[in-house]
Amino acid sequence: MTTIVRGPHPPELEAWLDKRRRLGQDRRDEVWEGRYVVAPTPHSNHGAVQLALADLLVAAAGRLNLHATTTFNLGRSDDFRIPDGGLMPWPAATWHDTAVLVVDILSPEDETFAKLDFYRRHGVTELLVVDWRSRTVRCLALQEEPQERDRSGVLGLTTARIEAELDWPPVAD
Repeated sequence: MTTIVRGPHPPELEAWLDKRRRLGQDRRDEVWEGRYVVAPTPHSNHGAVQLALADLLVAAAGRLNLHATTTFNLGRSDDFRIPDGGLMPWPAATWHDTAVLVVDILSPEDETFAKLDFYRRHGVTELLVVDWRSRTVRCLALQEEPQERDRSGVLGLTTARIEAELDWPPVAD
């Protein structure tokens, strides 16, 4: 579901957004070219997959002298996306201009594939799209037109190997 509010925000909407900020419920909210995008907290299996991927990202980071992280801000304060993980050049920061690899874990109604041009414009080399429901990993090379590959050049692993190495959570609603 998408809701667009044009013009000034009604006080009730501002109060709701303020409450989300106070409660820390806005940690995955993004700004797309000046438009505030509210994202719900994902299913707990989403987080389980983030943890399962951490070992692969940390190992690659050490080998490549990169910084590995879970969610982070890619872009700047008026236009950013929050991938579920990634590898980027040092130093660690609040705002990252680029990343070598980003990870997006699919959630119902998410906008992963609408972010491809944004990721490309920010110099992202690869995107891993992970679906815990189907237990699949897709790798998209983003240098020019996005191309699906069966191997991550950044991680040096096939998608089949990544799928086999992940400790997948039980599939549940």
